[in-house]
Amino acid sequence: MSPIIYTHTDEAPLLATYSFLPIIQAYAAAADVEVETRDISLAGRIIALFPERLSDEQRLPNALAELGELAKTPDANIIKLPNVSASMPQLKAAIAELQDKGYDLPDYPDNPSGAEDADVRARYDKVKGSAVNPVLREGNSDRRAPESVKNYARRHPHAMGAWSPDSATNVATMDADDFRHNEQSVVLASDDVLRIELVPADGGDTIVLKEALPVLAGEVVDATVMRAEALDRFLTEQVARAKAAGVLFSVHLKATMMKVSDPIIFGHVVRAFFPATFQKYGDALAAAGLSPNNGLGGILAGLDALPDGAAIRASFDQELADGPALAMVDSDRGITNLHVPSDVIVDASMPAMIRIGGHMWGPDGKEADTLAVIPDSSYAGIYQAVIDDCRAHGAYDPATMGSVANVGLMAQAAEEYGSHDKTFEIGRAGTVRVVNTAGDVLIEHAVQPGDIWRACQTKDVPIRDWVKLAVTRARATGDPAIFWLDDTRAHDRNLIAKVETYLRDPELVGDVTGLDISIASPVDATTVSVERIRRGENTISVTGNVLRDYNTDLFPILEVGTSAKMLSVVPLINGGGLFETGAGGSAPKHVQQLLKENYLRWDSLGEFLALAESFAKYAEVTGNASATVLGETLDRATGTFLNENKSPGRRLGTIDNRGSHFYLALFWAEELAAQTADPALAERFAPLATTLREQEATINAELLAVQGSPADLGGYYRPDDALTAAVMRPSQTLNAAIAAL
Repeated sequence: MSPIIYTHTDEAPLLATYSFLPIIQAYAAAADVEVETRDISLAGRIIALFPERLSDEQRLPNALAELGELAKTPDANIIKLPNVSASMPQLKAAIAELQDKGYDLPDYPDNPSGAEDADVRARYDKVKGSAVNPVLREGNSDRRAPESVKNYARRHPHAMGAWSPDSATNVATMDADDFRHNEQSVVLASDDVLRIELVPADGGDTIVLKEALPVLAGEVVDATVMRAEALDRFLTEQVARAKAAGVLFSVHLKATMMKVSDPIIFGHVVRAFFPATFQKYGDALAAAGLSPNNGLGGILAGLDALPDGAAIRASFDQELADGPALAMVDSDRGITNLHVPSDVIVDASMPAMIRIGGHMWGPDGKEADTLAVIPDSSYAGIYQAVIDDCRAHGAYDPATMGSVANVGLMAQAAEEYGSHDKTFEIGRAGTVRVVNTAGDVLIEHAVQPGDIWRACQTKDVPIRDWVKLAVTRARATGDPAIFWLDDTRAHDRNLIAKVETYLRDPELVGDVTGLDISIASPVDATTVSVERIRRGENTISVTGNVLRDYNTDLFPILEVGTSAKMLSVVPLINGGGLFETGAGGSAPKHVQQLLKENYLRWDSLGEFLALAESFAKYAEVTGNASATVLGETLDRATGTFLNENKSPGRRLGTIDNRGSHFYLALFWAEELAAQTADPALAERFAPLATTLREQEATINAELLAVQGSPADLGGYYRPDDALTAAVMRPSQTLNAAIAAL
């Protein structure tokens, strides 16, 4: 059996690990449970790319590749914390930090010239975007609010902004020539190797975009194109619409996971908001390497080096003044919605907007109605449906609302997202074709320069497993399960046919008699789900990878205040387990607060929930009954933790993440000392439980004493181990008690 692997990741979850992991390892060791770590942080993955340039002391193994192979085995038991899905600015910042620390790493080549540059860029591109999740997710997602969390939210409802029937907030999306409307999809009859090529309209030589794309029988392959001309026209119209309506303008994309297509779209938005500036100075900005794809912030930061920098800055300022008010990420610091592509991520930003009454923050530091621009129409409608419901019926009530769990198709890199190695910004007019080995054209699109073309693939085995998991969850809960699939969309039509077939296969799903399982378009499914929520009823959303990502933020943020409190179990197809600990969207803000005032608001509840499930899996595979006791007592301790409201506070002088870990350790030790299933464990933990309870005041005083002053971590993407451990473990009394176990 593999030990439990607890991953080192990034930002706030990584900082929390420095505090919580020593507790985990001490408690686990008492039950002969092995807990190891692997570094899959952005910095760690960058370091692993260039072993030939680094010293023996600096080199790191490719831990992600190792865990990817482990995830394919029955022995896998991986606890995966949130990691940075690096945008280009984040990637470059991480490289610069490592260079400053003495790592001989090359700069990212924006304009590669020669084979060496091309090799460097190809390596770095492997860690951009959501590079971790597809490797580890060898199973589909079962994500839901645990009953203890839901009950806590009912007893202590989080704040919800009021909705006005007169709210002018809406979603703007394209009605033609986007990814949804241009999608084509095929199901492969047999194993094959496909080729993606561009046939130029001018009769030039065919350009091979991707030489070899292996596919399996039953696999669904999609391709689509977003037309640049239509996108630009749409965006220009929305800027004018927001101005005329007097609402904030915002754009909501996924420039992290959609690391090729969405930064390009983001660049189109920046150009559409500042048309006069780019018409006059666009060539000069491009020549200086200042791309709108990387956001307004990067451009503004580079203007001082340009001869016309002052004039260009003045032009931007004028268009900001003349255009609609921009939604802000940080109005105090002047950081707009268009500053950084990775700052406003649709799956987190849209639920947050809905939660506070359909508002975002304006340049004046006040909330205001907003035009939320989501160019591709594939899923924009779900947010409009929720907005319409709130406008008609008011905000949801966390004290009474039901729950929407999710069963998400993501195993074996189920792509439905535009995959990065099959997404291209078209340079010449012509026809993009997907061709099989027999020379048959399976898919083709006429394209123009600037169009964004992409292909995706979804294997049949994950689809079967997804249907089986949906039925399993419907049977276990008695809740209706709705497959969010749209029969007017090419990809979804092929999935509907497979779902209907597999639901009729008793060897796969058993007897489905009496189960409420249906198929509905995402908009219709949203409407049904929110109607049920208002009645206090639960619904299972069964979705593809995009909506898995969206729904596991949308509904949890409304239901329990944050997606970080969700239980996320990934039953791996080959029998192992992957346990994810929640979302990390607010992690950067948490780190900034820690650096400023030594206070970490990160809530580790997701880690607690994942760890309990991991112990249960360990016990199941190894027969270690003590591991079962660890998991069961941790569950009960987590319930006490919630009931006594020991989650991190929101202000200095209250317990933060470190204090929450102390209380979890205390309650867990008390549960272990009180249980009778394993007398040896009870005897082992009794002294610790007594010590922690008796020293509660002292430990709290030590934890609170460090708040209010800046903290030095020795790095952001690669913090110094000793400095960070000292910051995150400031209570010597607690440290000594844990060490004595």
